[in-house]
Amino acid sequence: MYKISFFTHPNNISPIQEFLDSCQPKLRTKILRQFKYIREFGLTSAIPNLKKIIKTHFWELRILGKDNIRIICVTAKNADIMVLHIFRKKTQKTPIKEINIANNRYKITLDN
Repeated sequence: MYKISFFTHPNNISPIQEFLDSCQPKLRTKILRQFKYIREFGLTSAIPNLKKIIKTHFWELRILGKDNIRIICVTAKNADIMVLHIFRKKTQKTPIKEINIANNRYKITLDN
C-alpha cells in the first residue's frame, strides 16, 4: 500500500486540495476513486488511464468525461506518491505549461 501526499507550497497552501474542494461532489468522487487505485497498486501502467509522460519522471492520470481532468504524479524520495498538479485539459496534447508547473513543484519538493 502506497501513501499519497499532495504538493503543498512552503506557505502551507495546497493547490491540489483547493482544486478538490472546488469540484462538484460527483467529480471529487471520481478523483478520489482513482487515488484509491494508485494507493493500492502504485504508479504502474497496469492502471487504466495512467501513463508515463515521456522524457520526465511524471505520470499522468486521466479522468475522462466532460471535465477531462489530468493529475500529474511522481514517486517521491521515500517511494510514496506525490500529486504535483491537477488541471482541466482542454487540448489533445498535455500543454507544456502544465508540465512545467509540475516540474517546478517537483523541484520545490526536492529542495525541502
